[in-house]
Amino acid sequence: MTELPLIGEAIADAPAARRLAGARIGVITFPGTLDDRDAARAVRLAGATPVALWHADTTLGDVDAIVIPGGFSYGDYLRAGAIARFAPLMAKVIDAANSDAKLPVLGICNGFQILTESHLLPGSMIKNDHLKFMCRDQILRVENNSTDWTGDYQPGQEITVPLKNQDGQYIADEKTLDALEAEGRVVFRYVGFNPNGSRRDIAGISNAAGNVVGLMPHPEHAVEAGFGPESLDGIGGSDTEGLGFFTSVLNKIVGDTK
Repeated sequence: MTELPLIGEAIADAPAARRLAGARIGVITFPGTLDDRDAARAVRLAGATPVALWHADTTLGDVDAIVIPGGFSYGDYLRAGAIARFAPLMAKVIDAANSDAKLPVLGICNGFQILTESHLLPGSMIKNDHLKFMCRDQILRVENNSTDWTGDYQPGQEITVPLKNQDGQYIADEKTLDALEAEGRVVFRYVGFNPNGSRRDIAGISNAAGNVVGLMPHPEHAVEAGFGPESLDGIGGSDTEGLGFFTSVLNKIVGDTK
């Protein structure tokens, strides 16, 4: 097996590499979070330092970005993400994301649901249209590579990452959907198969500034050679195609600190 190099090892500029190695990415854990360790490992493989954050914390600490990972916060009681939205730490995330500094925030699966409940992203998530839990490798098309989390992808690039959800159907009113399309805020779209009935095959969106991104599939499960999804219908084939999320934000951080 070919060892996957850390992105920091591939940067020839030594000062930039040092800045990258010093980047701190917070990973929030709620009661019921499942994928916090996977997200932390993805951050580490990308070359940064993961910082464990607890939902009841009252400060984000000195972090350069935030990942809200997947799971079933509070057992999806009431509505997926509805209770987690009121966690003390989420107030800090909302303020930081909306501040002049525009802290980068990535919400994955349940994290995406929490971002919509927090109104950092528009729309909402409801039960899959087939009313069943879905787990599969999923092809996504990169619709926008100008966000803080997608800069290492090419526009129109198709990648394969795992997907697992039961409340994965993204919905919004037609006015909101039209605005997302017109403003280039649809970041990812399902290709070949819509696994949950999401409107307009939307798999992920961003806020207007591009620092907040949410998506239902799980890029943190496709970051390590030999342990990710294989190609589907000849598309993709690299089992590390999810790593670009984490290298993208690190390169954004390095660029901001030059």
